[in-house]
Amino acid sequence: MELTDFFTNYTLRTITLGTAVLGAICGMLGSFAVLRKQSLLGDAISHAALPGIAIAFLITSAKDSNILLLGALVSGLIGVFWIRGIITKTHLKTDTALGLILSLFFGFGMLLLTYIQKQPNANQAGLDKYLFGQAATLVESDVRLMLIVTGISLIILLLFWKEFKLLLFDKNYALTLGFNTRFIDGLISFLIVLAIVIGLQTVGVVLMSAMLLAPAAAARQWTNSLGVMVGLAAIFGACSGVFGTAISASQPGLSTGPVIVLVAAVFVTVSFIFSPERGILFKQLRLIRNRRELELKKTLYFMYDIVRKHEDVSRPHAIRILNNFQGFTKNTLSQLAEKDWITIQGQNWSMTSTGFETAANLYNKNLPEP
Repeated sequence: MELTDFFTNYTLRTITLGTAVLGAICGMLGSFAVLRKQSLLGDAISHAALPGIAIAFLITSAKDSNILLLGALVSGLIGVFWIRGIITKTHLKTDTALGLILSLFFGFGMLLLTYIQKQPNANQAGLDKYLFGQAATLVESDVRLMLIVTGISLIILLLFWKEFKLLLFDKNYALTLGFNTRFIDGLISFLIVLAIVIGLQTVGVVLMSAMLLAPAAAARQWTNSLGVMVGLAAIFGACSGVFGTAISASQPGLSTGPVIVLVAAVFVTVSFIFSPERGILFKQLRLIRNRRELELKKTLYFMYDIVRKHEDVSRPHAIRILNNFQGFTKNTLSQLAEKDWITIQGQNWSMTSTGFETAANLYNKNLPEP
């Protein structure tokens, strides 16, 4: 495979564009699912869409993707309605409601697929692609549909940005301002259902939740701004689609959907490790730096206890006087000297005026309040 194939090969160009658009919209809308702490929502909706696909086929006896996706949309919306009903009408928590709907709808969908497969109708072949996805079946009309849905979602996000943001971070305050929180919440859920439904053909029911959550989870590690997070999630999702398609096209027999999800998982892993604020690596580095700083200040504090008993702050003291102090090391002395808190002359040390003032501030902070 060569780079020019992405522009000259119709199938590869269509799949790449489709997966990039799908990744972008899933990243954008997945950000809201992550921030609402409803990570299982994508999984529940994608599984809830399966019986809708099967019922649409049973009614029409046709494999028209638009009709099947319409059935998936209706079924997914019913699943969301049931989830919200369980949460508001019972004492069950969100995760329990999501798990119930996921298993119930998926079990019903698998039952319908089994029934369809036993029918004497060769036309039912291929419905299983909605389970695991089959990106190779994407055509220009599917990509156009993705672009339309993405455009509509983006317009709605811009129009209701303030309301969405307020609902995410302070629902009670939104209520006091008179916002219809049920409508706003339902609108977000509807957009998420749309994104999931248009991705079923590409990634499938089983992996669709990863497409929704992975880019958003990766983006969350890099920023505290909702706008930046949504933008980064869209970029991560689009890049996952493009790189995943390229990798699957480079080797025969590689399924595009799983490869895209694996690439998205790489973005998540890199973000978890290397992001400056929340990354594991930088957290560990900050922890080591804070420990070293604490050791320095403990040693300086101990030195202050020695020095303040004498009128002359700069009076030299033998290094051996520190030998019984647990925080003392030669490296610690060197770092204290670099900070100009002490000076070292042979086997003696003395505290500078800067070091004495710093230690005095530490001492005063540790005094009990009157």
